[in-house]
Amino acid sequence: MVHLSSIYRKLEEGAKRLTPQRELVIRIFAEHPGEHLSAEEVHQLVKSHFQDIGLATVYRSLELLTDLEILTRISFDDGRARYEFNQEETHRHHHLVCVHCGHVDEYAEDLLDPLEDRILYERGFQVLDHELKFYGLCRNCAGKLGKTGGPVRETRGD
Repeated sequence: MVHLSSIYRKLEEGAKRLTPQRELVIRIFAEHPGEHLSAEEVHQLVKSHFQDIGLATVYRSLELLTDLEILTRISFDDGRARYEFNQEETHRHHHLVCVHCGHVDEYAEDLLDPLEDRILYERGFQVLDHELKFYGLCRNCAGKLGKTGGPVRETRGD
């Protein structure tokens, strides 16, 4: 859970004012946890509260919040940068990206810890962070396209 007071404090520490526009952008992310919003999506959501806000203002706010490490910019190779609150955890969560509809889901279990330990042991290289994205079909698209969307079951050829 994100505490807005800590975000506002980061703005103060960065000598940046909490303008009404910046506050609205921050609130949009607080109201949409786990979503990976593009600048255009943030703009549409903010406009419902602040009709006169321009897309350029949203872009500037996103850049500032990214520079202050309040937000993280992520690319899912679809030509649009997306943003989410910066996680305070050591490693980021992983992402499951549907190549058909573009839906992005999070996968929190970190299966790469054993690999990081092995890299440290074998190469003396300490991994500080990693990013992992899985591209495929979400359950809805797999169902619509007649693909298997559930768990894979082994079949025996006895």
